[in-house]
Order: sequence, then structure tokens, then C-alpha cells
Amino acid sequence: MTSFEEAETEETVTCLHMTFYHPCQEDKMMFRCLNFCKREQVRADEMAKFGRDSSVCRYNLMDARVSRVQFSLQFYRKLNSSEHGFEIKNMSKKTKLTVDQTELGYLNKIDLPWKCIICFGDYQILAETQEGESMDYFETHLHLAKVPILQERCLPSLQPVAENSFSSSSFPSQEKSPVEIDENES
Repeated sequence: MTSFEEAETEETVTCLHMTFYHPCQEDKMMFRCLNFCKREQVRADEMAKFGRDSSVCRYNLMDARVSRVQFSLQFYRKLNSSEHGFEIKNMSKKTKLTVDQTELGYLNKIDLPWKCIICFGDYQILAETQEGESMDYFETHLHLAKVPILQERCLPSLQPVAENSFSSSSFPSQEKSPVEIDENES
């Protein structure tokens, strides 16, 4: 057997991809302390904290309107399963955090969906989980968005239309009711 055949099987790692957006990023550079485009390992027993206090938070947001600790992410293994997940907890007393449509108050926590949008203040973060096997650590991979995440992901709002009727906006050129004309008339 060759050394390749004898080598241990490489373990895949769960990776949390996070894409950050703020409308004032170009002017205020609030993401300047984040390490973009490079995967970073985090021990499984550590809580990944996001906020402005660099002595407590692993991921620093340089903005006085952000709480010392805005939110935290805890990696865990689901009960009776080999699947892993993340739990998100709002650590801010002043700012509510929304995960997709769920609003979290201070110390509220929920399981992070495998793909979701996290919002607080003017911040938008697209979080996507890539499954892995390792139980010792996970990775984060941070990205910077140039356009608003919500704007990019949302469909234009449509007006509700009853099943047996038509919306007047569907046929804007037909404001008058139809008139029947005999084919012999001009």
C-alpha cells in the first residue's frame, strides 16, 4: 500500500459563509476589522461573538451604534444526529435582531436556518451554512456585498388578485369595457 492509501480520511468542516452589507460601508468602513475572503477556524466550544468590543468579540464592527456584543453564534451537534447547526442569540439590550422574519429581543435565541438573512439597524448579513463532519471546530468565511442583500434577494411586491378576477394593473391599456363589433362593420 502507498502512503496515500494509508493516510487518514480527511474530515470535512462545517463552514458558515457570511456576506455583510451596510449602506455607509464605503464612507465609514465599519467592516475594516473583518477578515474577508479567507476562511477562519473557530473551536467548536467557542462562541463566535459579533460587536464593537474587540476585547470580547472575535468579529468587530467599527460603529458606535453597534452594541458592545451585538449577537453570538454557538456551534452544536443536533441530538441523535450527525448534523451540526448554529444557534444565534441577540446580545443587544437596545437593538432587535431579525433572522429572516423572526424578531429576537435581548437574550432571545433560535436555530440559524441553513440560509437566512440577519438584520439589525442598517446591517444586513446573508448567512449560509455548508455542512461538514468535524466536531472539533468550524470555519467562517466572510464576504462583503456591494449591493443591499435584501434588495438583491426580494421579488417585487405583487398586488393580491382574487382567483376569479383580474387585476386592473394586468391590462393597463384596457380602461374601457370591451365593445363588440360586427365583422362587416369598419
